[in-house]
Amino acid sequence: MNRRFALVTMALTTGIGFLTGFNVAGSLQPLESVPVVMARAIGAPTRRPAERVQPGAINFADIAEAINPAVVNIDATSRGRRAQGGLPDAPFENRPRERGHVPRRGAGSGFLIDTNGHILTNHHVVEGAERITVKLADGRSLRARIVGTDPDADVALIKVDADPRLPVAPMGDSSDLRVGDWVCAIGNPLGYEHTLTVGVVSYKGRKLFDAGLDDYIQTDAAINFGNSGGPLINARGEVIGINAAVSSRAANIGFAVPINTAAGNLAQLKERGRVVRGYIGVTLREIDPDLQESLKLASSDGALVEDVSRNSPADRAGLRTYDLIVSIERRSVQSNSDLIRIVSSYLPGTPIRLRVLRDGRPMELTAKVTERPGRGPSADAGPSEPPTPARAEPGNAIGLGVRDLDRESARRLGLPRDVEGALVAYVEPLSPAYDADLQRGHVILEINRQKVRSAADYERLAAASRPRQVLAFLVQMSGGQRALHTVRVEGQ
Repeated sequence: MNRRFALVTMALTTGIGFLTGFNVAGSLQPLESVPVVMARAIGAPTRRPAERVQPGAINFADIAEAINPAVVNIDATSRGRRAQGGLPDAPFENRPRERGHVPRRGAGSGFLIDTNGHILTNHHVVEGAERITVKLADGRSLRARIVGTDPDADVALIKVDADPRLPVAPMGDSSDLRVGDWVCAIGNPLGYEHTLTVGVVSYKGRKLFDAGLDDYIQTDAAINFGNSGGPLINARGEVIGINAAVSSRAANIGFAVPINTAAGNLAQLKERGRVVRGYIGVTLREIDPDLQESLKLASSDGALVEDVSRNSPADRAGLRTYDLIVSIERRSVQSNSDLIRIVSSYLPGTPIRLRVLRDGRPMELTAKVTERPGRGPSADAGPSEPPTPARAEPGNAIGLGVRDLDRESARRLGLPRDVEGALVAYVEPLSPAYDADLQRGHVILEINRQKVRSAADYERLAAASRPRQVLAFLVQMSGGQRALHTVRVEGQ
């Protein structure tokens, strides 16, 4: 069952074809009066010490006056595709005449971060652009070039000519944000320049596209087309996010890339033109209370390995499913996010020492980091051909009907030839298995770390379960990826 919600890719049309990507509006938390300052040229954005906002001390007008001059309109144009049609070249000629390229124009926002002319925006705003024009708040239009882009984080760095008179948006620290903090967004929705919208931080660390990398700030400020790439600003008048996406199901759910994500990669964008992230090839599982209970884990701290990619650095290092990674190079790993952040910070080729708990026993493994693959299209594929439904037995406290995995079913599901398990053929609606998101076509490999090689093994382990007991199912999905699901057995 796909539990995702839809996000909008924004598109506008003006004369020729006007295309933008994801759009987000932000909200703002103001503090004291914010002076309008012309910032000096700097190597990297500066940040002010964090202060807590006092109730009644917020003045959005001051913040708008201070930041608006640093916010820019971005027009990104490409040649587009060739079009067919138009009048024939001569009478009686039936062939359509090629009309040449139809230009594509992308519109978005951005903001100046130094007087050297560097501007932060979204990758999707300038993706594929052959000509970029930036319009400043004072009415000037300048040509810009792409310095570097980070598609995985949806961040781009572009540049206009340096000018000591350029206004600069001060940077904040997005890690200081709290849910409920006031924020505001400035951008160019529907071409209405320098529009300010206000709201609060609704959530921190939202996962949208890539559970491994995403750390979006969610806000409820008014959201409109054209805000992509504009700043999300806190109550002190500091940029703490880059507006990036909006839910298609609501008018008050928007998302911004944390400014710390962008600022942490500025050096790579300037030097390499792209961002290189370390990778070891593990899929991680959040340790919730049910999983902790079923696997008898002493603590929920650490990053639990759910699957290991074949021939990856983790595979070569000897990592296994159920391993709990607690530190990397003596840096503590409290959560999956910690592990991803730490591994991403290492350059390819770097050997790293992993401290792991395996069955409660500590051990140390060494993995050589490689470059993280780029984000591809979603792979939420179900089985290529679901097995024939087989009803769960009456009184089944889990809600699954299973059968033996034969070679033909394994082939259709794209599974390795050596996989053994019980093939899920039926999931009872509203059952514990249904609630755990187990699906037809999943192959059950283990239950509470006990091997399941056949339907008979599954039936034996299911029959031995107790009411209200939590079972950890290790399953293999179509295409070969493994996942852990927890099922609480029905009963009083």
